[in-house]
Order: sequence, then structure tokens, then C-alpha cells
Amino acid sequence: MNVWLRNSILLALMLAASGLAFALRPTQKMADQGPKVDLERMIPSEFAEWREEKQNATLIVDPQQQATIDRLYSQTLSRTYMNDHGYRIMLSIAYGTDQRESQVHTPEVCYPAQGFTLHNKEPGSLALDHYSIPVVRVVSSLGQRIEPVTYWTTIGDQVIKRGIHKRTLELAYGLAGQIPDGMIVRVSSIDPEATHAYEMQGRFAAQMLAALAPEYRQRFAGTAQAN
Repeated sequence: MNVWLRNSILLALMLAASGLAFALRPTQKMADQGPKVDLERMIPSEFAEWREEKQNATLIVDPQQQATIDRLYSQTLSRTYMNDHGYRIMLSIAYGTDQRESQVHTPEVCYPAQGFTLHNKEPGSLALDHYSIPVVRVVSSLGQRIEPVTYWTTIGDQVIKRGIHKRTLELAYGLAGQIPDGMIVRVSSIDPEATHAYEMQGRFAAQMLAALAPEYRQRFAGTAQAN
């Protein structure tokens, strides 16, 4: 085979591969399908035993970290809730319309960046009426402040499990021509007793999800975990 023919074949193969890659490029944003995400409207300020505290300085917000979050995500929501017994829960949600661009900003990243030390990271699950969704639990500390954290992340309509599940989901959505949205939901409380904190956080999260309109619930709890 002469050089000209070989180069022509290689060029044809390269063009075919390029065309195939272009044809398989995701074009449909999942964020444009179904109800639009509006965190302020979707998450009630009052539900079950919880009421939002309008004026509360419990949350620590570093300006540089906030700038990073604002760049990574389309919407964010931060609130502090209190129940009738005076127990406070901090809720933080960050949502991105394009998961390829929005790399999840987990507590393992943002808490140490604000001076916290992390302890005892472990997997867990959040039991709902018809769902059981995987969560991550970790204890953070800053001086005398002990803040156990429960969080979970979603891609499209599924909650991410451990390991390579995130990458597998991204590839599956990409092959289907879809651009997945995603979010991280973080619940925490200042409580030196981690077991008690996780119990309260689990109750809060379950009651919050139960209070959501049915058409919004799968955005937060996923659709693949049904029992």
C-alpha cells in the first residue's frame, strides 16, 4: 500500500470517528424537561415540625467559597430551620443545569476550605415511605463547634451511590443524548452527639421530602431507589 492510499484511509477513518462523536454528542438538557427547578419555591419554609428562621448566623459562609459555588451552580439555597423544641437544622442545596460543568461541591471540599476538620465519614441511607436513598455522613469540627453532616447528590433523576456510579450515570445519559442536571442536598446541625444529630437530620430530610409536591420530589429523591 502506497503512502497516499494509506493516508487517505487514515483520513477517512478520522473523519468518520469525528462524525460519529458529533452525532453522539448530548444535545437535550434534562433541566428543560418536566417542571422547572426553583429552589426557593419548591422547598417550603414551614413543614411538619419545622419553621425557617429568617435571622440566624449559624451558617458559616466564606465569600471565596460562595463565589466558587455561584460559579459552579445555577441555583443555591441556604436556610436554617428550628422545631418546637428549639433544635436547629441547616439546609444547603446547590443545583446545576449541566452536570458536565457543575462538579459537585461536597463537604469534603468546602468544609476544610473554611477551616473545618472532618472525622468519621461513612455511608448511610435515608429511609422514606417508599424510598431508601444513599447518603454520606461525616462529622466536621471547628474549635468547639461540632457539626455532623448528612448529604446526598443527584445526577438527572437518580441519587448517586458510592464508587464509579457517578461516572457510569454520566456515560449512560451521554449515550442517550441527554445532558443531566444535578444537585447536592446537605443537612447539618451543631450537635456534639453525632448519633442524635443524624437521627434528627434523617427525620428533617424525610419530612422535607414528604412535604414537596409529587412532581418535584423525584428531583431530590431520585426515581431508581423505589422499594
